[in-house]
Amino acid sequence: MNHAPGFLKLVESVRARVREVSVEDVRAMQARGESFRFVDVREDDEWRAGYCEGAVHLGRGIIERDIEGQIPDAQSCVVLYCGGGFRSALAAESLAKMGYTNVVSMAGGIRSWREASLPEVIP
Repeated sequence: MNHAPGFLKLVESVRARVREVSVEDVRAMQARGESFRFVDVREDDEWRAGYCEGAVHLGRGIIERDIEGQIPDAQSCVVLYCGGGFRSALAAESLAKMGYTNVVSMAGGIRSWREASLPEVIP
């Protein structure tokens, strides 16, 4: 996908402030049974086409509005992902501004998850 230069500039500035983890890191966290919330921030139609095993859906357009109802503990470990890691980085920064202290963005998003042939739910 070709992204607009202004969007890419914004994402790069955010990535300097947001912690990112790899799909392998997330899979290892799952394998170790670590407690974390795995949140898909993609659009509804993207979610309906398939999502990472263990994820819940809070789209980028509503995550700030609904996060406290879904994950009230601002110290909870939250791993966000999107299609390629851009929107999840933006969402991670937003949640940090709201007081969430342990939020990370999964680099490469579901695209990297799929490339690694990791478990996916197809509704």
